[in-house]
Amino acid sequence: MRIIPAIDIIEGKCVRLTKGDYNTKKIYNEDPLEVAKSFEGVGIEFLHLVDLDGAKSKHIVNHKVLEKIACKTNLKIDFGGGLKSDEDLKIAFESGANQITGGSIAVKDPSIFTAWLTKFGSEKIILGADCKDEKIAVNGWQDESELDILPFIQNYQEEGIQYVICTDISKDGMLQGPSFDLYQKIIQQTPEIKLIASGGISNIDEFPKLAEIGCEGVILGKAIYENRISLKQIERYVVSWK
Repeated sequence: MRIIPAIDIIEGKCVRLTKGDYNTKKIYNEDPLEVAKSFEGVGIEFLHLVDLDGAKSKHIVNHKVLEKIACKTNLKIDFGGGLKSDEDLKIAFESGANQITGGSIAVKDPSIFTAWLTKFGSEKIILGADCKDEKIAVNGWQDESELDILPFIQNYQEEGIQYVICTDISKDGMLQGPSFDLYQKIIQQTPEIKLIASGGISNIDEFPKLAEIGCEGVILGKAIYENRISLKQIERYVVSWK
């Protein structure tokens, strides 16, 4: 199971929100590159980089931060937040993203998202399936749709999607544990999907359980920034899996 720390960006700074609420913004570091290098320094190979300004603006904003981290580390970066057009994706990939995550666009304009799968390849495109009460949420989690999460994922699986990041918004930033039952249900019904768990991670003992369920990766943020999980613990975990 891949360990994928998250860096969320507002105004070029490393922040975290609770349940996607911009009013809960807490700045953890003025320099995202410094944070990224600290992850790389303990053997982490992957990074989930979220452009929260982009999510609000509905177009890419913090691509310079992406470019800086991509140029000055060897981290494999998946980048999301506000990607709505081919031009946004062109900027993201040219700035150094290995993969991009599309969430709201997959709900609101499936034809564009499906075209991305064809144009860029399914290994480059991650489906962002963020939900609350198993209903898909959009626009940086500010709006809830009527789409149920399982049919949503299954529909895109038919279109060739391989990677899915699923965040249970009710868990995000709460440090109360992830949605094991939800992830188990998704994996049981879509076993070919590479499911990446996100939201609620509170301690390292949750990693083996997520791996046992069959999660391909896990994204963690606040647990690191609030010192619930130390980089030393992650280093030991990463080494044990190699």
